[in-house]
Amino acid sequence: MQLMEINYLGHACFKIKSSNTKLLIDPFDHKMVGIKLPPQEVDGVLVTHNHPDHNFVDVARGYRKVIDAPGEYEIGGISIIGFSTFHDKKSGQERGSNTIYLIEAEGLKLLHLGDLGHTLTEKQLEAVGEINVLMIPVGNKYSIGPKDAVKVVRDIEPQFVLPMHFYFEGINKEVFEGLLPVEDFLSEVGLPVERLPKLSLKLPDLTEDQKVVLLERK
Repeated sequence: MQLMEINYLGHACFKIKSSNTKLLIDPFDHKMVGIKLPPQEVDGVLVTHNHPDHNFVDVARGYRKVIDAPGEYEIGGISIIGFSTFHDKKSGQERGSNTIYLIEAEGLKLLHLGDLGHTLTEKQLEAVGEINVLMIPVGNKYSIGPKDAVKVVRDIEPQFVLPMHFYFEGINKEVFEGLLPVEDFLSEVGLPVERLPKLSLKLPDLTEDQKVVLLERK
C-alpha cells in the first residue's frame, strides 16, 4: 500500500501525491491572494470554479489534464469524480457554480469542497459516501463559514478535517476583507487539533478517531 501525501500551498490550494502521480487543486493567482505560489510539477490540475484565486493553471508544469467540471475522470491511477454544487446559498445566483471533487487513491477517499456556499443535501452526501480526508472552506464571506462548516463535518464524519480558505497574515486584505481566521472554526467544531507540515497517510493506519489537521503552508 503506497503512501498518500497531502501538502497545503495556501488559500484553497493543495498538492496531493500518490505513487508517482501528483495533483494540484485550486491553484491561485499570487497577485490576487497576496502570497507566493511557486511553479508546481504535476500530472493533473483540478479547478473547482472559475475565479482567479482558484483557477490559476499557469503555475502548473508538465500536466496531462485539467479538470474543471463535474464528471468522472482518471489521472495516473487516481480516480476523480466531480459533483456540481453552488458558490452561494441562492443556487448560484450570486457567485455561480462550484465543483466539489472526490479523489480516490490507495484505498483512501479525499473530498475537496472548493468554495462551497451551502451545506450538502442528503442526495449529495449519499453521492460522496464515506470520506477519510475533508478539505473544507471555513472563512465565510465567499464560502460557508464556521457554523455551516461544522454541520458539513458532522454530516460527513471524516477522520481528518483540513480547513482552508480562511484569513491569515499576508493575505490580500483588500480582496479578502471580512474573511474569518481559522480559530473561529476551531472553537466551533470542538475536535482535537494537530499541526503538521504535511499529512502522510496509509489506509491501514486509519482509525475511527476524528481530528482537525492544520497544515503548514508550503
